[in-house]
Amino acid sequence: MVGRVSGKSIIITGAGSGIGEGFARICGAEGAKVGVCDLNPQAAARVAAHINENGGQAIALVADVSKRTEVARAFKEFVDWAGSLDVLFNNAGFNKPMPLMEVTEENWNAIMNVNGLGVLICTQEGGKYMIAQKSGKIINTASIAGRQGYPSFTPYCASKFAVNAITQATARALAQYNITCNSFAPGVVDTPLWVTLDKDLMEMGDSERPGQAMEDFSAGILKGRPARPEDLQGMALFLASKDSDYMTGQTIMIDGGMVLV
Repeated sequence: MVGRVSGKSIIITGAGSGIGEGFARICGAEGAKVGVCDLNPQAAARVAAHINENGGQAIALVADVSKRTEVARAFKEFVDWAGSLDVLFNNAGFNKPMPLMEVTEENWNAIMNVNGLGVLICTQEGGKYMIAQKSGKIINTASIAGRQGYPSFTPYCASKFAVNAITQATARALAQYNITCNSFAPGVVDTPLWVTLDKDLMEMGDSERPGQAMEDFSAGILKGRPARPEDLQGMALFLASKDSDYMTGQTIMIDGGMVLV
């Protein structure tokens, strides 16, 4: 199978649904060996099975990205199967909104451990393989929340600002090994994450009816609608392919025109 990432070995965390699932499917369709890594083993197995049934190559991996031993085990399993690790998408993440003045240490730590520490751990564990082979690409899922602070999403925003910092630090640290690191910043994406957010924001009183939160957040999108996971696939292929070889340390805004920087 010949495609834009043909022959590459790619791990995607948080690949059991949403953006990560979309990336796993397109990378599999474009010729990559795909590690479908997720906290939910059934979700990872489902996505991997879809890729394999459609002529691609995929393996299901299970890991909590905030637990180093689980990440190390999953990444070794992948490299033993695929032979190398060429591209790592640090995509796993979640949000649990709370009003600013009610944010608890538990809420803060839970979000930061997955969205921030998880990116660092995966970068370190995946980076070991890339340093040894002196090549690789690391791609992090940031957010418009890494460019602006939103009062109901304070820990989430902090975690995504952290992703941008980790991206720049990684680019500087690993450039000598021919490893690039970039991130992308989506806005409102119609995924299961937003279904959960919609319920949470209604319970908080930030919205009054189902779907209102997404509508309100999407009101300023110049493209006129929220993104779908497939809207991000072209960018994912660009960042994973040789087309982006001379780019590193950058955060690409792909939000339909919500935040102009």
